[in-house]
Amino acid sequence: MTAPPPAAPAVPARDAAASGEALSSGAVRARISLADSLRAYVALTKPRIIELLIVTTIPVMFLAQRGVPSLWLVVAVTVGGYLSAGSANALNCWVDRDIDAKMRRTRRRPLPKHSVTARQTVVFGLALGVLSTLWLGFAVNWLSSLLALAANVFYVVVYSMILKRRTSQNIVWGGIAGCFPTLIGWTSVTDRVAWPPLVLFAVVFLWTPPHTWALAMRYRDDYAAAQVPMLPVVATERHVTWQMTLYTWATVLCSLALWPVAHTGPVYAAGAALLGAVFLVEAHRLHWSARRGVTGVALKPMRLFHLSNTYLALLFVCAAIDPLVH
Repeated sequence: MTAPPPAAPAVPARDAAASGEALSSGAVRARISLADSLRAYVALTKPRIIELLIVTTIPVMFLAQRGVPSLWLVVAVTVGGYLSAGSANALNCWVDRDIDAKMRRTRRRPLPKHSVTARQTVVFGLALGVLSTLWLGFAVNWLSSLLALAANVFYVVVYSMILKRRTSQNIVWGGIAGCFPTLIGWTSVTDRVAWPPLVLFAVVFLWTPPHTWALAMRYRDDYAAAQVPMLPVVATERHVTWQMTLYTWATVLCSLALWPVAHTGPVYAAGAALLGAVFLVEAHRLHWSARRGVTGVALKPMRLFHLSNTYLALLFVCAAIDPLVH
């Protein structure tokens, strides 16, 4: 009779427990790592900026429809718009990775934190761009798709690569990229460009400088350290606030032009006038403070920055509501 094989040596209970704890700890680390990676990729798309772009897209769809557009179309445009803007923002993060590392406001973005690599960022941004172009083309229409692609290229190449580091007018002309959602919202419904979205395009174009320069005034030292020639870095606060006031006046007057061009009713007219008055008061307050010699944080430029966000959002809400009651 053959002897039975020798029994395997017993594993001490505490060693087995330690092994189980190690496996459990490794699984937890893997889950945390996956969650961190997902958060990093989402952060590359800059969701808070995209929120504002969506606010200038969907209300224009209501205006173009003269009522409520189909739910599917709204979803399709929102998804495609997020993918397109996310692509542009991710590629902007790649272009600005050296600047972002020097600025307190941006040093916690994924690339300066080394949460993702430069190569991963480029691949991710390009993949989103291709996906958004195809999605909008097949799910909406090819005119809207091409407009979104044009906005993407303009933001990455013209603004991020060419203008941003070379001229104090960077945001004036680079801000054109952020105006395209007005055209995309309109063409998604009508498949053609018309005067009303062009007026709203101009509103966003004129609104962008005072909005962005207010933020740049607050983070002037950051931009100076990164050698980005934003207007508040290279000009006096009195000059900057005067320019902001002029652009605010132009924004409000342009917004009122939508009333006859788009045949909007009293809801939009009253809303645009009231919101414009509040916006103008804040712009003049900032300029008057600068003229009196108030400088730095005491000027409270972020008041105008936050108010400008509210102004634009509510103005476009008025444009969406007006055809429902007019």
